[in-house]
Amino acid sequence: MAREPETELPAEFFGPLDRSPGAAPLYTQIARKLEGAIAAGTLVAGTRLENEVAMAKRIGLSRPTIRQAIQDLVDKGLLVRRRGIGTQVIQRPVARPVDLTSLYEDLEKSGNPPSTVVLSHRVEAADAEAAEHLGVPIGTPSLHLRRLRLVGSTPLAVLHNVLPAPFTDITADELVSTGLYETLRARGVVFSVAQQRIGAKAADSAEAELLDIDTGSPLLTMNRTALDHSGTIVEWGDHCYRPDLYSFETTLVSR
Repeated sequence: MAREPETELPAEFFGPLDRSPGAAPLYTQIARKLEGAIAAGTLVAGTRLENEVAMAKRIGLSRPTIRQAIQDLVDKGLLVRRRGIGTQVIQRPVARPVDLTSLYEDLEKSGNPPSTVVLSHRVEAADAEAAEHLGVPIGTPSLHLRRLRLVGSTPLAVLHNVLPAPFTDITADELVSTGLYETLRARGVVFSVAQQRIGAKAADSAEAELLDIDTGSPLLTMNRTALDHSGTIVEWGDHCYRPDLYSFETTLVSR
């Protein structure tokens, strides 16, 4: 994926700094200015900040002061330092309720408009694994999808889905413009129940490249088999998410 250019922040961005006795430390004042710009959307997710040496020179402060300001925002989950990339504004974490909805729908409802890159879209005979998940004979035509879900320019999840024969006509274009579940509902599917398992794993090299993380970084995983109102399996999904940007929420009720 193309790397965002560095953003140079002029001294005027930070305004006059209060150096009087009793004033907040200079690193705190710098951190507050950056945090305010992130909250206001002036510095959007994916923005790369210039390096600490250049920023310190531009503002007229020491490098340790800038380093501490940056570290404060890293600790708050607003910035991230990545080897070979630098310091970058990250997407606010998305907390997803464990409901029978799609990631696309949940992101839209949470005010995080998603975008999709279809990595692969092919119809092929179901192998033993796909057949078992879909409850169909081996060799049955099935649609295999692999997509990258982003919020802004920030990659959030890699989604792998397999669908049975009635839905092999779903096009890649449909999946770019809308979510999978909305596409299925448009074809008359009424979702009823799903079996779901949430876990974790280490990112392989392909996942790491797509999600802009290091190989071996932890990933949140979710496997789901969804059924319609007649009890027929309509899709199986095997997804992985960046845990720094994503979590599942559940409500527990005492019995």
